[in-house]
Amino acid sequence: MQLKDCPRVSLAHLPTPLEAMPRLSEYLGGPQIFVKRDDCTGLATGGNKTRKLEFSMGEAIQRGADTIITVGAVQSNHVRQTAAAACKLGLKCEVLLEHRVAHPSDLYRSSGNVFLDRLFGANLREYENGTDFDAEMEVIAEEVRSSGGKPYIIPGGASNPVGALGYVSCAIELLQQAEEKGISFDHFVTTSGSAGTHAGLAVGLRGSGCDKPILGFGVTAGQDILEERVYELACDTAEYVGEPGVVARDDILVDCSYVGPGYGEPTEAMNEAVLLGARLEGLLFDPVYTGKALAGTIDYIREGRIAKDSKVVFLHTGGAAGLFAYADTLTLD
Repeated sequence: MQLKDCPRVSLAHLPTPLEAMPRLSEYLGGPQIFVKRDDCTGLATGGNKTRKLEFSMGEAIQRGADTIITVGAVQSNHVRQTAAAACKLGLKCEVLLEHRVAHPSDLYRSSGNVFLDRLFGANLREYENGTDFDAEMEVIAEEVRSSGGKPYIIPGGASNPVGALGYVSCAIELLQQAEEKGISFDHFVTTSGSAGTHAGLAVGLRGSGCDKPILGFGVTAGQDILEERVYELACDTAEYVGEPGVVARDDILVDCSYVGPGYGEPTEAMNEAVLLGARLEGLLFDPVYTGKALAGTIDYIREGRIAKDSKVVFLHTGGAAGLFAYADTLTLD
């Protein structure tokens, strides 16, 4: 796969650890659960977007940009890491925040990722749910150009073929670690939202000859919509790295049964998963993404949809900063 020729900057602490979760595995009576610690990428408390931003920011620098424009929900992990990356590289950062949660608390609107966005000096603009963000980002880009600047637009989640390269690379790294540890995984599990992580992982695994199931637990949209979004991006990414056709439609599996009332809305299963991760493994999972994906993984194991004698790797995409925005809604007893 043609990654070495793609523009890239160094932002992440790589490789991230691949660790066993023995106490959670024992609690559930099997299978052997491992976690790929992309919460440890380092930038601004870490997370999966840092891998993507290495490529997105690399292209921005190559093009001579001085201002990054991006979009995300109010408690976006992507926005937080983009704002930090812009600081590290000496770039300005314009952010469009979308109000996706119906009845946010004051804590949700001001703490967690939002607090860090402001700490990094990003210029935050707020918009209603459903805004045409492609159009709005172009409006801001024209503002930047008219003032003599050079804008570079990064889509939500850095989820385009450039950003998805971060997870093509991650898949290769993960397989190398598994080989070094003598592990053969039966299942790969990740979150699935803006599609870039899931799509890149699929391209990297299939392009490396791994045919094991890749399951994405959706945090938004419906299953059919999200699967098609991931598949289309996987196809575009595969083409980008010189591996057209490496991902088949049947390779893309998404389960949106654990979203609950909506994006960013807490659920009892998520709450249980966050507590289990913390109290059995000392790991922090977030309420929006990894908490719901872990809840789905636990449910699959309990229902026998993941066999007790199998080996599972859970891709931890980070997001712990968002926990503080939900401190008044999580049940800790």
